Amino acid sequence: MHRSKRGLTTGLLGLCLALGLAACSATFDNHGFVPPPEDLAAVNIGDSRDSVAEAIGTPGASGVMRDEAWFYTAYRVRNYAYRAPEVTERQILAVSFDGAGRVQNIEEFGLDDGEIIELSRRVTTSSVREVSFLSQILSNFGRINIGEALGGE
Repeated sequence: MHRSKRGLTTGLLGLCLALGLAACSATFDNHGFVPPPEDLAAVNIGDSRDSVAEAIGTPGASGVMRDEAWFYTAYRVRNYAYRAPEVTERQILAVSFDGAGRVQNIEEFGLDDGEIIELSRRVTTSSVREVSFLSQILSNFGRINIGEALGGE
């Protein structure tokens, strides 16, 4: 009986150690879609927007202000225990269109092509005066016309 208790304890300790190590291993998440090269070969400069959609599908994102480009994006994120997620791979395919809706350019970008952009921390000043909530309510009592509020003239 003593041996089986020791074996059980050793087994549980080994299981806890294995689970602890497994919890610290990296996990990877894949997001997005970039068409494979064999599908992309069907798209040529001068093709219409409809033929591009038929050949490689419509993207998840397009131009922000105008629909002058389609962006196909795919990226792989590494999550490791308590650390911040890290993008390990990134592919971006940009298909640009001219004014007539014809393919003008096809470009591919990777993780190395990206640039870090510093966000602006400017704050817009408020036009609200520094008046307390109670002061604002009390100052409105003189402006209320009971006749208008009740539907009269």
